[in-house]
Amino acid sequence: MEVVLDTGLVRSVFQPIVDLDSGRVVAYEALARGPRGSALERPDHLFAAARTQGLLAELDAACREAAFRSALEQRLLAPLTLFVNVEPEVLDSAPLDDLLAIAAGAPGDLRVVVEITERALAHRPAELLRTVDRVREIGWGIALDDVGADAMSLAFMPLLRPDVVKLDLRLVQERPGPAVAQIMNAVNAYAESSGAVVLAEGIEDERHLRVGRALGARLGQGWLFGRPGPGPAPAFEVGELVLPPRAGVDLAATSPFALLQAHHELRRSPKALLIELSKQLEREALRLGETAVVASTFQEAKHFTPATAARYRDLVERTGFVCALGEGLPAEPIAGLRGTTLAADDAVRGEWDVVVLGPHFSAALLARDLGDTGPDAQRTFEYALTYERATVVDAARCLLSRVAPPQHVPSITENDQQRPSAGEDARAGAGRGGGAGTPARSAPAVVATPAGEALLHRALAATTSGVAIADMRRPDQPLVYANKAFEQLSGMAVEEVLGRNCRFLQGEDTDPGVVQQIREAITSAQEWRGVLLNYRGPERAPWWNEIYLAPVLGADGQVLQYIGVQNDVTARVEAQRALETERDRARALVEQVERLAYTDPLTGLTNRRRLEERVEAALWDARLAGHAVALLFCDLDGFKAVNDEHGHAVGDELLVALARRIREAIRRTDLLARLGGDEFLVALPALDPATAEEDARRVAAAVAAAVARPVDLGGRTVAVGASIGLGLSPRDGATFGELLHEADQRMYATKRARRAATLEQ
Repeated sequence: MEVVLDTGLVRSVFQPIVDLDSGRVVAYEALARGPRGSALERPDHLFAAARTQGLLAELDAACREAAFRSALEQRLLAPLTLFVNVEPEVLDSAPLDDLLAIAAGAPGDLRVVVEITERALAHRPAELLRTVDRVREIGWGIALDDVGADAMSLAFMPLLRPDVVKLDLRLVQERPGPAVAQIMNAVNAYAESSGAVVLAEGIEDERHLRVGRALGARLGQGWLFGRPGPGPAPAFEVGELVLPPRAGVDLAATSPFALLQAHHELRRSPKALLIELSKQLEREALRLGETAVVASTFQEAKHFTPATAARYRDLVERTGFVCALGEGLPAEPIAGLRGTTLAADDAVRGEWDVVVLGPHFSAALLARDLGDTGPDAQRTFEYALTYERATVVDAARCLLSRVAPPQHVPSITENDQQRPSAGEDARAGAGRGGGAGTPARSAPAVVATPAGEALLHRALAATTSGVAIADMRRPDQPLVYANKAFEQLSGMAVEEVLGRNCRFLQGEDTDPGVVQQIREAITSAQEWRGVLLNYRGPERAPWWNEIYLAPVLGADGQVLQYIGVQNDVTARVEAQRALETERDRARALVEQVERLAYTDPLTGLTNRRRLEERVEAALWDARLAGHAVALLFCDLDGFKAVNDEHGHAVGDELLVALARRIREAIRRTDLLARLGGDEFLVALPALDPATAEEDARRVAAAVAAAVARPVDLGGRTVAVGASIGLGLSPRDGATFGELLHEADQRMYATKRARRAATLEQ
């Protein structure tokens, strides 16, 4: 039985946000709850019901109204700050002006920070950037939520310019690794340059608190500081959250080239050079991967050539967000590329701009057409190539402020009674109260009125995409409509396909796993997008079919039909496969180069570069766990004499033999590298601080004894010694470089003392 949702019964609870240095509560996050004791009390149930009943936007607004009302009743006013959420799915579809309507009636002593996610910017860049500026105009702040859950959050962070960066709770609760390091490098770099405050969510115990501090968080939130309650947490003193000043900038009124300052050197160049500069920036974006934003202008659609499309297809697949602007460009020039047409009088219309922005890289080619005539490749532009981050960020925001939401492609039987879409990435109230998420499901279309059916069929006949409709109420779900484009794709006349199930397109190499995905989507009345190998006509020629399936509902909510929109993407798939083959070859070559780059070719040991990376990781783990790390610097005594007497070939054999001995003398968990010449490094991770120096000296003694034993090299017996120095964290430093310096100094002190003792004898 369906539970009817009454948005007027929504209430708010508040979870404290604590300053980790002072221990004072400086803010509260408003979390939504349904009626007490009801099936909708949990936020995940509440938002799932709203999604099902088409009331998500109404529930979202009710949550904010309840948050403001309860905050006033509970006196959660200045100097405290109130954090409120905007549901990502609402930002996908709701009028953004409505989201700020509540601001007009809010009292001045109610300080507010609005939490949004990066997905909203990816969907509606122009509108959301304007909304963010308006939020700041009324004195509110912006928080970027769930940072680290998706690489896109790192890509869009400098564009949204959040005042608070909220770390996804997995960063605090899970074991750190390379991905965490990448996220924190980006977050801390942004916080350092912008003054933004870092907030760690999910702090439930003292270990989480230590990790949050190590990640650079100044604020903390989680059950360690108290569970959500109806009012303020009595155990804390009240403090104030000071946010960095932010000024709104109307970047839509200018252009990237106009943002250049007097200190930017302007040059002149023919278009041919700009093309090569553009390609270089595109290669930089590919190197950055999912954390990169790419924004480009092409003046007119004709300049977005097939060669350009091929490059941008690769960018779409491998980077976070890509948009292209130009007069006459469609909303999606190629799949996944956000296109925007420019008015003839738009200042950007006369520019050639390529902007690449990542967490640690920023570059922009900003050029203005000087109006030359003649061959296109020889047209002259005035340009600057800048790596100044502030200029690059503003240029990116300037272009994104013109990018509209993707055009809505209605289902072919859609009418005015259709329910609003629920979006693609629902969190089911995760930001409203920590509930588990549920899969998103877009609202299906309903049946068209008979009066519009003839017009509808004429429109379908004109489209270049293959369209087919299956009747889900009849046995075997036969096709009841197919347009001319579908006839060409299938290689069969319309009369031959009507009445048949569309599985006739499948063949022996059609992926059964993908077919099963389609069946599951249809069984649960969901949309489906994907690519499937199909076969054309009597000759059964294979082709790759890009399919979009959507259910059509009747007035009673039952599925009546399924609509399939299909396109032949064989050329694209084959090109992608060829590219993947080349990538695999390149990846194998890179791996081979990396092995050479990280391995000593003589002994096969790790070299200094790789050891440094592994020691830095061990130091990170040691700081979190309270362990110590030791570094031993081992220099061979008498090795030069062996080289001089027996030759370098014998010296090389000796180094190989001693490398094997040292490996056998140290612990299984210890790390060994050849620094170069006759020098070796041994790293001892995860030591008990109370016995770390004793343990390290014991290993050093074992290494020295192993080295000192004579070595038989093809009938020659040679013997050398070892001088060993010790660096110990945290006593001698917190980085690899500091430990290496201390170990090096102590090794030379040992060597000098041994020589002095020898001379005295």
